[in-house]
Amino acid sequence: MTRSENLRTLGQRVADALPAELAEEIVLTGSVSRGMADEVSDIEMLVVTREPLALEDCFRLARAAGLDELDTWGAQGGPTRRVSGYREGVPLELIWWSRGHAEEQIDALLAGAMHSTADALTHGVSLRTRGRLAAWQVRLRAYPPELAAAQIENAALPWGGFTPAGLLTLIRPGDRLALLEWIVDGAVRVLAIVFALNRLWQPTTKRLAERVAPLSVKPDRLTERIEEALTNLDPRRALRAMTELQLDTVRLAPSGPNVDRARTWLAEGANILRSGESRA
Repeated sequence: MTRSENLRTLGQRVADALPAELAEEIVLTGSVSRGMADEVSDIEMLVVTREPLALEDCFRLARAAGLDELDTWGAQGGPTRRVSGYREGVPLELIWWSRGHAEEQIDALLAGAMHSTADALTHGVSLRTRGRLAAWQVRLRAYPPELAAAQIENAALPWGGFTPAGLLTLIRPGDRLALLEWIVDGAVRVLAIVFALNRLWQPTTKRLAERVAPLSVKPDRLTERIEEALTNLDPRRALRAMTELQLDTVRLAPSGPNVDRARTWLAEGANILRSGESRA
C-alpha cells in the first residue's frame, strides 16, 4: 500500500470510532485525500456534527477514537473547534463544524470568502456521509465568473497608487524583511489571479509546482520565478524578478480598473529596476 492508502485506512478507523449519532459527515482532506502523502504528511479531517460541540466534547470524542497527546490551535471561541493529536504515532488534525456552520461556510465561499477550504472540500474524500459532501462539491464545481473577476481586481489592488520609484525603498541595505514581505504578498496575489483565471479554487501554497503544473493559463515558469524572487540574494534582482512576474500575470487578466493601473505601474517599476541594474 502507498503512504496515502495507509493513512487513509488509519483515518477511516478514526472516523469509524466517532459516534454516528454525533458525527454525521466526516471528510478526509489534505495531501492524503489527493493521494500525495509522504513521510511527513499528517491526516486532516473535517468532522461535521448535528449541533455545535464544546471543545471539551471534541477532546473527549477524539480521545475515545484513539488519539493521544491532544491539543488545540488557532482562534478560540468561534464556531470552529480544532483538535490535534496522534494515533499510532501519526499526527492528526480534526476540524469540527456544526451542520449549520458548514452550510454557512459554503455560502460564504460562493459569496467571495477566499481561503483554501473550497479547494480542500473539492478534493475531499468521504469517510462517512449523509450526502452533504457530494452536495457541497456540486455547488463548488462552478466557479462563478463574477467571483473570478472580483478576486482578480482585489489581488491587483496594491500594485499602483504610489510612484513606481517607491519600489526602490524596498531594496535599501538592512531592509530585507520589508522586501521579503512585499515579495511574499506579491507571490500570493499572483497565485490568486492565476487560479481565478483558471476558475479554480485557490489551494494552499504547499506542493506549489504540482498544483500549478496542470493550469492552462499562467505565466511562464511561474513557480521557478517565485523561488527566484524569494531566494536571490541580490535585493534588486529579487524585486525585479517578482515585479516582472506580477506584470506578466496582470497581462493575462481581463481589463479592469485595478488591473489596468497595475499593468502601467508594474511596467514602469520593472523599467526602473532594470535601468538600475545596467548602471550597477
